[in-house]
Amino acid sequence: MKKNLTAWLCLLPAILFLGIFMVYPLFDVLVYSFEEGYNFASQSFWGTGIYNYSYVLHDPFFIQALKNTFIIVIITVPLSTGIALLISLELSQIKVLRDFFQTVYFLPYVTNTLAVGLVFMILFKKTAYSDGLISILIQFFGGPSVDFIDGPYAAKMFVMCFYTIWIVMPFKILILTSALASVNEMYYKAAVVDDTPKWRIFYKITLPMISPMVFYLVITGFIGAFKAYSDEVALFGTDLNAAGMNTIVGYVYDMLYGNSGGYPSYASAAALILFAIVFTITTINLMVSRKTVYYQ
Repeated sequence: MKKNLTAWLCLLPAILFLGIFMVYPLFDVLVYSFEEGYNFASQSFWGTGIYNYSYVLHDPFFIQALKNTFIIVIITVPLSTGIALLISLELSQIKVLRDFFQTVYFLPYVTNTLAVGLVFMILFKKTAYSDGLISILIQFFGGPSVDFIDGPYAAKMFVMCFYTIWIVMPFKILILTSALASVNEMYYKAAVVDDTPKWRIFYKITLPMISPMVFYLVITGFIGAFKAYSDEVALFGTDLNAAGMNTIVGYVYDMLYGNSGGYPSYASAAALILFAIVFTITTINLMVSRKTVYYQ
């Protein structure tokens, strides 16, 4: 009994912190989402119901933000994880200057997001004085001039996905190189004795042993991609609706603080829809992991 009391006392600060800063705000957002016509200034509303959800789900800006977010998630999470795994495998084979190369690959992660976005914008943006370095290279090889920042939707989405992968990949490389280093060398030595092909070693030994870390990166990648917003601002500016590149988080922000803002009820409804989507996908991933992830 005394041990249980001590444990609960040790957990009490964390419980209070989570309750005040996580549970209460979530409950508050839930209440806001059902208050129709809530006004910040008067602290009043004219009814309760599901109108806010209906409005958000029929709002063209939200539909576009939902589409953009799903495209970013579907493209960037698998690609960034796969590329990071390939790079990590190659880094693990390097004996000389391994730490140096790992540091180089990690630099984009510790660099300010807006600074990296500015560099990307300079590389891809077409101006009155220049077509942008990337567009110039495309023209050099016989392709057409493309404005990746203010041009077609597909071009802007390409830059967005490329930028997102560039930003998140260093962290994934760091995690995967650490996971690869933790694999027991005895497994590889036994496989070499049996003359096992490299692809089979990877599929039967390496991948199962690092599967918990791969699964962790996939889960956090999904959650991070669904919360994307600052990356889009870094590339396309604050008026993401005009650029057609808004995300769900950007939509929530616009409803709260944007030029058309001041609608916390709509913002709360959109935030809870995002929460439901992330929760559902995370639950599905957890169910899949029971059969695919190998825990030692």
